[in-house]
Amino acid sequence: MFIAKVWAYLITGSAAIFSDAAESVIHILATSMALYSIIISSKPADDSHLYGHGNVEYFSAGIEGALIFVAAIVIIYHSINNLIAGPVLTSLNTGLVVIAGAGIINLFLGFYLIKIGKSTDSLTLIADGKHILTDSITSIGVIVGLILVLLTSITILDPFIAMAVALNILVTGYKLMRESIGGLMMETDPNILKRITNILVGMKKDFWIDIHELRYWKSGDRIFIDFHIFFPYFFTIEQSHKEEVNIAAKLKNEFSNPQIKIHFDYCTPEFCPFCAYDVCTVRKEKRSINFNWDVKKLTGDAVFKIHN
Repeated sequence: MFIAKVWAYLITGSAAIFSDAAESVIHILATSMALYSIIISSKPADDSHLYGHGNVEYFSAGIEGALIFVAAIVIIYHSINNLIAGPVLTSLNTGLVVIAGAGIINLFLGFYLIKIGKSTDSLTLIADGKHILTDSITSIGVIVGLILVLLTSITILDPFIAMAVALNILVTGYKLMRESIGGLMMETDPNILKRITNILVGMKKDFWIDIHELRYWKSGDRIFIDFHIFFPYFFTIEQSHKEEVNIAAKLKNEFSNPQIKIHFDYCTPEFCPFCAYDVCTVRKEKRSINFNWDVKKLTGDAVFKIHN
């Protein structure tokens, strides 16, 4: 498709088609980076990367976004020169057919990559799919613009179409870089945090006295979840371990490849007013305070600290 677009530009001299071909150049570089990223991120954890290699995908997405920025600047520069010199266009009909064919192929390929990326939790594939969709949208914009040029014979529209294309891909580049930085900074996704909370609350037992300091972070297709949970102090290690196994199994049904760390705490008399374990025979006082098991609570401090 890249070769076809370059050929279309050479026979037409269109700045708009040049913008489409320039983005394809960047896409070849970005796809090469994406392939390398997937190879590295698929490696298992080792002595020097105990949490695995998944974070390389954030670098890949960021580099792809930066390359898109470069493409946009080149397109704008070329368009301004074309505008100053005056566009000379030839064989637009042939160029339109070539760009239309490439755009249709990219449309299907982009949706396919995003679908696979979401099913495998691969930021790299999702980013590459979005880039390809942008490439397809770029082609559609070029086609519409060149049809207008053919219908009106106003050739000066061509460089303006190219600059509009550049502005559009700048937005995509910004989004990719923003997502990359967010991943490297372990930015919290409220939707994921809500999903984790709903699972824990949905399977809560009456002897689950409190959960606090819930945290998660993602690295490639792996998600790391950890939190503290309070059980009655007289529970055995075996009882606590059974609950850990049940919790891990439930979370693994919801998330692919989760790594779960649970810190078990034992209750103290401060928890009695909040404890719903009615069959407890050693409580110091009856339950008198209710609290919501929501995201704010689970990510916060122990319940007796919040209410004191």
